[in-house]
Amino acid sequence: MTAAPIHLAGERLMLDPAGALIWPETGMLIVADLHLEKGSSYARRGSLLPPWDTKVTLDRLALLLRRWKPRTVVALGDSFHDADGSGRLPRDEVARLASITASVQFVWVQGNHDPSPPEGVGGEWVESFATGSLTFRHEALTRATGEISGHFHPKATIAARAGSVTRACFVTDARRVLLPAFGAYTGGLDVRDPAIVRLFPRGGRALLLGKERLFSFPL
Repeated sequence: MTAAPIHLAGERLMLDPAGALIWPETGMLIVADLHLEKGSSYARRGSLLPPWDTKVTLDRLALLLRRWKPRTVVALGDSFHDADGSGRLPRDEVARLASITASVQFVWVQGNHDPSPPEGVGGEWVESFATGSLTFRHEALTRATGEISGHFHPKATIAARAGSVTRACFVTDARRVLLPAFGAYTGGLDVRDPAIVRLFPRGGRALLLGKERLFSFPL
């Protein structure tokens, strides 16, 4: 699997096709919008989904931890689908999450789905934080620079031989990076939506997630 290098605010970053951002100099791995326990949230409202989204999402995260061996993991908000999500975690996933948060410095950024710190999952809970020339938050600010965020679940559609292909994607320019949603049950917002377009007034690039690499296209 081939990660793509980019530069932001003088820092060299790597975009992993699994949907994570790596900051090699600091040993930091960043993911966004895990939405753990979305399946059980829907089940409580009568919409039955297979109850495996948390397992699948943490499986993917564990794979990235083995691949990159980070010292710090940052989850950019909406890590749980709702305020009660951590309380519905299956017992084995609670143990696995506790093991992950004990093995690295783990920073949970607050999101709109999980504005209050959950109990029993370990790690540090913050509204946002900045280190070096970069700022990490859940939802992008219009005038920010050197910003890495999530929230929008960006996706893009491209023409292909068989018609068209829609994939989750990174969106980036010289000032910011929007991360794709990492959770197994997350939808997406098209990069042409005004909520995303306004953040990139001079254009940018969408990097679609592929199985082994990213596919880059201008906005």
